[in-house]
Amino acid sequence: MDEMLSVRQLMKTYGKGCPACLDLTGPDHGRNMCPVCGTIVACADVSLDVYPGEVLGIVGESGSGKSTLVKTLYFDEEPTAGEFYLRSYEDGVPNLYDLSSRKKRWVRNHQMGMVYQNPHLGLRLDHSAGGNIAEKLLMAGNYHVGSIRERAVQLLEKTDIPITRMDDLPRYFSGGMQQRVQISKAMANNPPLLLLDEVTTGLDVSVQANVLDLIREIQRELGVSMIVVSHDFSVIRMLTNRTIVMKNGRIVEQGLTDQIMEDPQHAYTQLLINSLL
Repeated sequence: MDEMLSVRQLMKTYGKGCPACLDLTGPDHGRNMCPVCGTIVACADVSLDVYPGEVLGIVGESGSGKSTLVKTLYFDEEPTAGEFYLRSYEDGVPNLYDLSSRKKRWVRNHQMGMVYQNPHLGLRLDHSAGGNIAEKLLMAGNYHVGSIRERAVQLLEKTDIPITRMDDLPRYFSGGMQQRVQISKAMANNPPLLLLDEVTTGLDVSVQANVLDLIREIQRELGVSMIVVSHDFSVIRMLTNRTIVMKNGRIVEQGLTDQIMEDPQHAYTQLLINSLL
Protein backbone atom coordinates (compact mmCIF):
# COMPACT_ATOMS: atom_id res chain seq x y z
CA MET A 1 0.00 0.00 0.00
CA ASP A 2 1.26 3.49 -0.87
CA GLU A 3 -1.04 5.07 1.71
CA MET A 4 0.33 5.45 5.22
CA LEU A 5 -3.23 5.20 6.58
CA SER A 6 -6.41 3.70 5.13
CA VAL A 7 -9.92 3.61 6.58
CA ARG A 8 -12.68 1.60 4.93
CA GLN A 9 -16.45 1.60 5.56
CA LEU A 10 -16.14 3.03 9.08
CA MET A 11 -19.36 3.19 11.06
CA LYS A 12 -20.03 4.35 14.60
CA THR A 13 -23.51 4.29 16.11
CA TYR A 14 -24.87 4.94 19.58
CA GLY A 15 -27.96 2.87 20.33
CA LYS A 16 -29.44 -0.55 19.61
CA GLY A 17 -29.78 0.09 15.86
CA CYS A 18 -32.40 -1.14 13.40
CA PRO A 19 -32.64 -1.90 9.65
CA ALA A 20 -33.85 1.66 8.97
CA CYS A 21 -30.93 3.49 10.62
CA LEU A 22 -28.78 3.98 7.52
CA ASP A 23 -31.69 4.57 5.16
CA LEU A 24 -33.35 7.30 7.24
CA THR A 25 -30.30 9.28 8.37
CA GLY A 26 -27.63 11.31 6.60
CA PRO A 27 -27.37 14.56 4.62
CA ASP A 28 -30.38 13.80 2.41
CA HIS A 29 -32.56 13.56 5.52
CA GLY A 30 -30.84 16.35 7.46
CA ARG A 31 -30.39 14.24 10.60
CA ASN A 32 -28.18 11.61 12.17
CA MET A 33 -30.78 10.23 14.60
CA CYS A 34 -32.87 7.32 13.38
CA PRO A 35 -36.57 8.27 13.63
CA VAL A 36 -37.53 4.62 14.14
CA CYS A 37 -35.27 3.51 17.01
CA GLY A 38 -33.53 6.70 18.16
CA THR A 39 -30.02 5.43 17.39
CA ILE A 40 -27.43 8.14 16.66
CA VAL A 41 -25.49 7.38 13.48
CA ALA A 42 -22.34 9.38 14.21
CA CYS A 43 -20.38 8.02 11.21
CA ALA A 44 -21.41 5.77 8.34
CA ASP A 45 -19.69 4.51 5.20
CA VAL A 46 -16.58 6.64 5.84
CA SER A 47 -13.55 5.68 3.75
CA LEU A 48 -10.37 7.76 3.47
CA ASP A 49 -6.64 7.56 2.82
CA VAL A 50 -3.72 9.62 4.08
CA TYR A 51 -0.38 9.56 2.27
CA PRO A 52 3.10 9.98 3.80
CA GLY A 53 3.73 13.60 4.72
CA GLU A 54 0.19 14.67 3.80
CA VAL A 55 -2.12 16.85 5.88
CA LEU A 56 -5.76 15.80 5.47
CA GLY A 57 -8.49 18.13 6.66
CA ILE A 58 -11.89 17.00 7.93
CA VAL A 59 -14.40 19.84 8.11
CA GLY A 60 -18.04 20.04 9.12
CA GLU A 61 -20.40 21.61 11.61
CA SER A 62 -20.99 20.33 15.13
CA GLY A 63 -22.60 16.89 14.95
CA SER A 64 -21.16 16.08 11.52
CA GLY A 65 -19.22 13.11 12.91
CA LYS A 66 -15.72 14.48 12.32
CA SER A 67 -14.55 14.31 15.95
CA THR A 68 -16.09 10.85 16.41
CA LEU A 69 -14.15 9.72 13.34
CA VAL A 70 -10.79 10.88 14.67
CA LYS A 71 -11.50 9.44 18.13
CA THR A 72 -12.09 6.00 16.60
CA LEU A 73 -8.70 6.32 14.90
CA TYR A 74 -7.05 6.97 18.27
CA PHE A 75 -9.05 4.12 19.87
CA ASP A 76 -10.87 6.49 22.22
CA GLU A 77 -14.08 5.13 20.67
CA GLU A 78 -14.82 1.60 19.52
CA PRO A 79 -16.24 1.54 15.98
CA THR A 80 -19.46 -0.30 15.21
CA ALA A 81 -17.92 -1.57 11.95
CA GLY A 82 -15.05 -0.79 9.62
CA GLU A 83 -11.39 -1.34 8.84
CA PHE A 84 -8.30 0.70 9.74
CA TYR A 85 -4.79 0.06 8.40
CA LEU A 86 -1.44 1.73 9.14
CA ARG A 87 1.49 0.99 6.86
CA SER A 88 3.92 1.59 9.75
CA TYR A 89 2.36 -1.31 11.68
CA GLU A 90 3.16 -4.74 10.22
CA ASP A 91 3.22 -3.32 6.68
CA GLY A 92 -0.44 -2.35 6.86
CA VAL A 93 -1.69 -5.93 6.82
CA PRO A 94 -3.87 -6.29 9.96
CA ASN A 95 -7.12 -4.42 10.53
CA LEU A 96 -6.19 -2.41 13.64
CA TYR A 97 -9.76 -2.60 14.94
CA ASP A 98 -9.34 -6.38 15.24
CA LEU A 99 -6.24 -6.11 17.47
CA SER A 100 -6.24 -6.92 21.17
CA SER A 101 -6.46 -4.04 23.65
CA ARG A 102 -2.74 -4.46 24.44
CA LYS A 103 -1.74 -4.18 20.78
CA LYS A 104 -4.02 -1.18 20.27
CA ARG A 105 -2.28 0.57 23.17
CA TRP A 106 1.08 -0.19 21.55
CA VAL A 107 -0.05 1.33 18.23
CA ARG A 108 -1.49 4.36 20.01
CA ASN A 109 1.67 4.93 22.07
CA HIS A 110 4.22 4.33 19.30
CA GLN A 111 2.51 5.26 16.03
CA MET A 112 0.20 8.18 16.86
CA GLY A 113 -0.06 11.46 18.69
CA MET A 114 -3.33 13.22 19.56
CA VAL A 115 -4.12 16.86 20.35
CA TYR A 116 -7.62 17.40 21.72
CA GLN A 117 -9.81 20.49 21.61
CA ASN A 118 -10.05 20.39 25.39
CA PRO A 119 -6.55 20.17 26.94
CA HIS A 120 -7.80 18.27 30.00
CA LEU A 121 -8.44 15.27 27.72
CA GLY A 122 -4.83 15.21 26.51
CA LEU A 123 -2.96 16.47 29.57
CA ARG A 124 -2.75 15.60 33.24
CA LEU A 125 -3.26 19.12 34.55
CA ASP A 126 -1.87 18.20 37.99
CA HIS A 127 1.39 16.84 36.51
CA SER A 128 4.15 19.17 35.37
CA ALA A 129 4.55 20.11 31.73
CA GLY A 130 7.71 17.99 31.61
CA GLY A 131 5.92 15.17 33.42
CA ASN A 132 3.23 15.05 30.74
CA ILE A 133 5.86 14.61 28.05
CA ALA A 134 7.61 11.99 30.19
CA GLU A 135 4.35 10.03 30.46
CA LYS A 136 4.11 9.67 26.68
CA LEU A 137 7.76 8.63 26.44
CA LEU A 138 7.37 6.08 29.22
CA MET A 139 4.33 4.55 27.50
CA ALA A 140 6.43 4.31 24.33
CA GLY A 141 9.12 2.38 26.20
CA ASN A 142 11.71 5.08 26.97
CA TYR A 143 12.76 4.68 30.62
CA HIS A 144 16.04 6.62 30.66
CA VAL A 145 15.46 9.60 32.95
CA GLY A 146 18.21 11.70 31.40
CA SER A 147 17.03 11.23 27.82
CA ILE A 148 13.41 11.85 28.86
CA ARG A 149 14.38 15.13 30.49
CA GLU A 150 16.46 16.11 27.47
CA ARG A 151 13.60 15.33 25.08
CA ALA A 152 11.16 17.34 27.21
CA VAL A 153 13.46 20.38 27.11
CA GLN A 154 13.84 20.03 23.34
CA LEU A 155 10.07 19.82 22.76
CA LEU A 156 9.15 22.67 25.09
CA GLU A 157 11.71 24.91 23.43
CA LYS A 158 10.29 23.91 20.05
CA THR A 159 6.79 24.91 21.12
CA ASP A 160 7.86 28.18 22.78
CA ILE A 161 7.19 27.09 26.36
CA PRO A 162 9.81 28.72 28.63
CA ILE A 163 12.04 26.04 30.14
CA THR A 164 11.57 27.80 33.48
CA ARG A 165 7.94 26.59 33.32
CA MET A 166 8.90 22.96 32.66
CA ASP A 167 8.14 21.87 36.22
CA ASP A 168 4.97 23.98 36.52
CA LEU A 169 1.48 22.50 36.34
CA PRO A 170 -0.39 23.05 33.05
CA ARG A 171 -3.54 23.95 34.99
CA TYR A 172 -1.90 27.33 35.62
CA PHE A 173 -1.03 27.87 31.93
CA SER A 174 -3.05 29.88 29.43
CA GLY A 175 -5.17 28.01 26.90
CA GLY A 176 -2.61 28.58 24.18
CA MET A 177 0.24 27.30 26.35
CA GLN A 178 -1.79 24.23 27.29
CA GLN A 179 -2.32 23.45 23.60
CA ARG A 180 1.41 23.84 22.93
CA VAL A 181 2.21 21.43 25.79
CA GLN A 182 -0.33 19.00 24.28
CA ILE A 183 1.46 19.27 20.93
CA SER A 184 4.80 18.64 22.66
CA LYS A 185 3.37 15.55 24.36
CA ALA A 186 1.82 14.26 21.13
CA MET A 187 5.14 14.64 19.29
CA ALA A 188 7.26 13.14 22.08
CA ASN A 189 7.72 9.70 20.47
CA ASN A 190 8.15 11.02 16.89
CA PRO A 191 4.90 9.40 15.66
CA PRO A 192 4.32 9.05 11.92
CA LEU A 193 0.71 10.23 12.42
CA LEU A 194 -0.59 13.26 14.32
CA LEU A 195 -4.33 13.74 14.97
CA LEU A 196 -5.55 17.27 15.70
CA ASP A 197 -9.14 17.73 16.89
CA GLU A 198 -10.38 21.35 16.87
CA VAL A 199 -7.11 22.54 18.39
CA THR A 200 -7.80 26.28 17.98
CA THR A 201 -11.41 26.39 19.16
CA GLY A 202 -11.86 28.74 22.09
CA LEU A 203 -8.47 30.42 21.70
CA ASP A 204 -7.97 34.13 21.06
CA VAL A 205 -7.30 35.00 17.42
CA SER A 206 -3.63 35.88 18.02
CA VAL A 207 -3.11 32.66 20.01
CA GLN A 208 -4.82 30.66 17.25
CA ALA A 209 -2.35 32.09 14.73
CA ASN A 210 0.61 31.06 16.90
CA VAL A 211 -0.70 27.50 17.32
CA LEU A 212 -1.38 27.15 13.58
CA ASP A 213 2.09 28.48 12.72
CA LEU A 214 3.60 25.92 15.11
CA ILE A 215 1.65 23.06 13.48
CA ARG A 216 2.76 24.15 10.01
CA GLU A 217 6.38 24.38 11.15
CA ILE A 218 6.29 20.89 12.68
CA GLN A 219 4.81 19.41 9.51
CA ARG A 220 7.30 21.21 7.27
CA GLU A 221 10.35 20.18 9.31
CA LEU A 222 9.37 16.61 10.22
CA GLY A 223 7.13 15.62 7.32
CA VAL A 224 4.69 13.96 9.72
CA SER A 225 1.29 12.96 8.32
CA MET A 226 -1.61 14.76 9.97
CA ILE A 227 -5.38 14.65 10.15
CA VAL A 228 -6.78 18.05 11.08
CA VAL A 229 -10.40 18.20 12.27
CA SER A 230 -12.13 21.59 12.32
CA HIS A 231 -15.44 23.33 11.78
CA ASP A 232 -13.47 26.34 10.51
CA PHE A 233 -12.58 26.35 6.80
CA SER A 234 -9.96 29.07 7.38
CA VAL A 235 -8.00 26.61 9.56
CA ILE A 236 -8.41 23.88 6.96
CA ARG A 237 -7.26 26.22 4.19
CA MET A 238 -4.13 27.18 6.12
CA LEU A 239 -3.00 23.67 7.09
CA THR A 240 -4.21 21.01 4.68
CA ASN A 241 -3.46 19.52 1.25
CA ARG A 242 -6.74 17.62 0.83
CA THR A 243 -10.08 18.02 2.55
CA ILE A 244 -13.05 15.84 3.41
CA VAL A 245 -16.37 17.58 4.10
CA MET A 246 -18.75 15.77 6.47
CA LYS A 247 -22.42 16.32 7.25
CA ASN A 248 -24.73 14.18 9.38
CA GLY A 249 -22.10 11.44 9.71
CA ARG A 250 -21.35 11.08 5.98
CA ILE A 251 -18.73 12.39 3.58
CA VAL A 252 -20.46 14.76 1.14
CA GLU A 253 -17.39 16.03 -0.73
CA GLN A 254 -13.65 15.49 -0.89
CA GLY A 255 -10.73 16.70 -2.96
CA LEU A 256 -7.76 19.04 -3.01
CA THR A 257 -8.32 21.84 -0.50
CA ASP A 258 -7.67 24.59 -3.08
CA GLN A 259 -10.16 23.04 -5.50
CA ILE A 260 -12.83 22.72 -2.83
CA MET A 261 -12.28 26.31 -1.73
CA GLU A 262 -12.45 27.69 -5.25
CA ASP A 263 -15.14 25.46 -6.76
CA PRO A 264 -17.21 23.63 -4.11
CA GLN A 265 -19.64 21.15 -5.64
CA HIS A 266 -21.95 20.23 -2.76
CA ALA A 267 -24.49 22.78 -1.52
CA TYR A 268 -23.37 22.24 2.07
CA THR A 269 -19.71 22.91 1.19
CA GLN A 270 -20.80 26.05 -0.66
CA LEU A 271 -22.62 27.18 2.49
CA LEU A 272 -19.55 26.58 4.67
CA ILE A 273 -17.26 28.50 2.33
CA ASN A 274 -19.71 31.35 1.85
CA SER A 275 -19.80 31.76 5.62
CA LEU A 276 -16.14 32.79 5.41
CA LEU A 277 -16.86 35.62 2.99
